[in-house]
Amino acid sequence: MGVVLNPYLNFRGNAREAMEFYQSVLGGELNVSTFAEYQLAEDPSEADNVMHSQLETDAGITLMGADVPAKQEASPNGSISLSGDDEGTLRSYWDKLSDGATIVEPLTVAPWGDAFGMLTDRYGVFWLVNISGQPQG
Repeated sequence: MGVVLNPYLNFRGNAREAMEFYQSVLGGELNVSTFAEYQLAEDPSEADNVMHSQLETDAGITLMGADVPAKQEASPNGSISLSGDDEGTLRSYWDKLSDGATIVEPLTVAPWGDAFGMLTDRYGVFWLVNISGQPQG
């Protein structure tokens, strides 16, 4: 397989809910492991929190996430960019991610000719969607 770079998102107690939401948006198979499953819960109240989750889609997208234990500082999430020329699929992702989101930039044709939009989803993750188009002259 060589080398693969995958986004890995941090959550505070709602990783399962967030990853199930992303599965409803992107499709694919979601695998979830809890701290309890591996006897790694130092705080019993966090036993059912997600130690690791991985979503793999038919489109080749892999998205990972976990709940950060309360005793650890959670690093801020960056941005996730979805791009390509499959307009139907990308618009579907946008529409689903938009539910409960703050739209930063609506998904519209940008000066460079692509449809582009930005939003912060209901879990605080920043998404960019870019659908390849024809440059406007």
